[in-house]
Amino acid sequence: MELLEILGLICALVGVAGCVVPILPGTPICFVGMLLCQWAGAGFSTDTLIVWAVVAVAVTLLDNFLPVLMTKRFGGSKAASRGAMVGIIVGFFAGPLGLILGPFFGALIGELTHDGSDSARAFKVAFGSFAAFICGTGIKLAASIYMTIEIWKAIF
Repeated sequence: MELLEILGLICALVGVAGCVVPILPGTPICFVGMLLCQWAGAGFSTDTLIVWAVVAVAVTLLDNFLPVLMTKRFGGSKAASRGAMVGIIVGFFAGPLGLILGPFFGALIGELTHDGSDSARAFKVAFGSFAAFICGTGIKLAASIYMTIEIWKAIF
């Protein structure tokens, strides 16, 4: 196994981890792993690389805009969106359960801070933010795992 293939596989594994670690852009890191393996002679076709580049960009954009769109769709304010982002970051340091519940409680606190008179709406907005986080994470994870499998097959 060549050095570039090892680095490509490491990128793929870091990319999968990056799907649940908010700081790391998981899917683009996996794509970099594919490129490294290609440079090592793994044999991905140009079409395959183009498709995965488009997928990586689309998934990244979707993951960044989905929480905002869902929060707005569920009637939330910018404070709820910001709260969800803070919840994701704080949740990261609180462990796996924090990663799951952080966006919910962040959006809830943000919306209640913005308008504390309607707690039912705040819970609805928080659920929308939570659903967007789970959906975005699932999409990133699915794409990154599939790219990792493709890298694994190309190397071995």
